[in-house]
Amino acid sequence: MNTSKSKKINELKMSLYSLSVNEAASRAMTGAFCAQINPTATEIADIKCALSEAVTNCIVHGYKGGIGNIYITVTIYENKLVKITVKDKGVGIPDVKCAMQPLYTTDKSGERSGMGFCVMESFMDKIKVSSAEGRGTTVTMFKQITGEKIF
Repeated sequence: MNTSKSKKINELKMSLYSLSVNEAASRAMTGAFCAQINPTATEIADIKCALSEAVTNCIVHGYKGGIGNIYITVTIYENKLVKITVKDKGVGIPDVKCAMQPLYTTDKSGERSGMGFCVMESFMDKIKVSSAEGRGTTVTMFKQITGEKIF
């Protein structure tokens, strides 16, 4: 998604501890912030679902259940494009391409399905993932808001 052709009209920056209760807080704040551009209920639900996956990945995988900061930036452009960046400074992903494959998981307990990135991709128009071992992961997601009702 090309953000260089559109002017930024508003931006929200959050820094939250990697606690599971903060996943709901990030969803609520992001949903309320995006409401200013009149998205449909479906568009808001899509954004919140994808954000939930990204934040949960930071908590479960990035910090392995320990405490660290999750940095979230939500940018709204004049063409109603929403860009969401979720960043941690956790363990990082050794092979992003492999990690983005459906059903790929490093979870030996069988509790995790390996569908986090697939979920993000299904609800957003585009996602980008960058990571470095020992330095963390950044997920950037884009959603074009139409504001049209879908029946």
